[in-house]
Amino acid sequence: MRTATTTTAAAAILAALPAPAWAAEAIDGAGLSLAWAVPFAGLLLSIALGPLVAARFWHHHYGKITLGWALAAAVPLAFVFGTGPASQAIAHALLLEYIPFIVLLFALFTMAGGVLVRGNIHGSPATNTALLAIGAVCASLIGTTGASMILIRPMIRANDDRRHNVHVVVFFIFLVSNIGGSLTPLGDPPLFVGFLRGVDFFWTTRHLALETLFVAGTVLAVFFLLDSWLYRREGVMPRDPTPDTPALALLGSANFLLIGGVIAAILMSALWKPGLAVEVLGNRLEVQNLARDAILLVLALVSLKITRREWREENRFDWEPIREVAKIFAGIFVCIVPVLAMLTAGKHGALSALVALVSHADGSPNTAAYFWLTGVLSSFLDNVPTYLVFFELAGGDARTLMGYVPGQEAMAATLAAISSGAVFMGANTYIGNAPNFMVYAIARQGGVKMPSFFGYMLWSGLVLLPIFAVATLLFFA
Repeated sequence: MRTATTTTAAAAILAALPAPAWAAEAIDGAGLSLAWAVPFAGLLLSIALGPLVAARFWHHHYGKITLGWALAAAVPLAFVFGTGPASQAIAHALLLEYIPFIVLLFALFTMAGGVLVRGNIHGSPATNTALLAIGAVCASLIGTTGASMILIRPMIRANDDRRHNVHVVVFFIFLVSNIGGSLTPLGDPPLFVGFLRGVDFFWTTRHLALETLFVAGTVLAVFFLLDSWLYRREGVMPRDPTPDTPALALLGSANFLLIGGVIAAILMSALWKPGLAVEVLGNRLEVQNLARDAILLVLALVSLKITRREWREENRFDWEPIREVAKIFAGIFVCIVPVLAMLTAGKHGALSALVALVSHADGSPNTAAYFWLTGVLSSFLDNVPTYLVFFELAGGDARTLMGYVPGQEAMAATLAAISSGAVFMGANTYIGNAPNFMVYAIARQGGVKMPSFFGYMLWSGLVLLPIFAVATLLFFA
């Protein structure tokens, strides 16, 4: 359903998303009913059910279906609020959030397509567990997208001679595409946005280390037990499609230098503030962000120029996965506008019952609720705006939330809950984090019979939710 080969460094991967000055800003969410969430819910259901009940139809018409739901959100906004405010809100979502998002994904996708890991190893339980552990560590260093795209194809090849290999990819999404990216701002987009809002670079490393070690360690242990059980009972396939080789070879390593350029461009946009901007439909496009996106596009073109075509062909690189992600996420970013407006309205919006859950009767923050609400919404909404909504609900001041203000030390637990909820629970659905889509597409392209949208949620519900519940008792109660 989604994308195919991207690369490393995706820590940055939504770094391209500037800290939203909300797409919902021009829309008063206090006056919106839950009916305004129907297009967003409809698009999610289409993504979930389309490949399941009408696979061929969905594959040929997902762009038109996505456009239909986007228009179902945009036209009523223009009718009720006027074309000016509606255009401003939608332009904000597309220009300041979607385009930087897809430009970064395109750049990483292109560079990753030029990195070829040639060779194959045998996917035994010990080897698989080791690869997942390595990938989880790499996710905080080079980002969840980068780690996922570099490692998923070798992971699939290592297990393509096994009868049961779906669980390998599912746990790969859990650990490498999500949970592993929780220790630095480079690991996952919400944490990078927190960094831009003033959260110290190593704050997450210090304050989420135990939570990450527990959750990732427990998920790895469950995987090893399950994989060992399946390995003992499945036998051996008649023929290994990709025979084992004595060593692995890494080709296209020049793309890693380009990925370093991606990181440098993102850091430049965070540190260089010239105060210059271009205004489009009431939205300020900062010069440093425009420069960043231009640099990313140039670096992607350089990757295409310097990488041998045969390496991309051996990677089975093609543009369909990124086209699919581009179309679907364009619809998501439009349909999410009224939903974010309701969330931003807080206690005055239609989702006020959710907002009220994050506070105790005495007004103090309910840390467990912050963890679960941030997480559950991040499972279905984009985790960057969700993170920022709860960041603002908790006060919005980075120093206070980090516990640096005297008398407010306990607020660090609230920020830890928001951060871990946004990152960990992106693993709950295919749409919880961009790399999930990409891994799904690559695995399906590689012959793995991936579960449907709801089938995947059954996996995450059985494996992850109990672990998150225990983590809540240990760290957020």
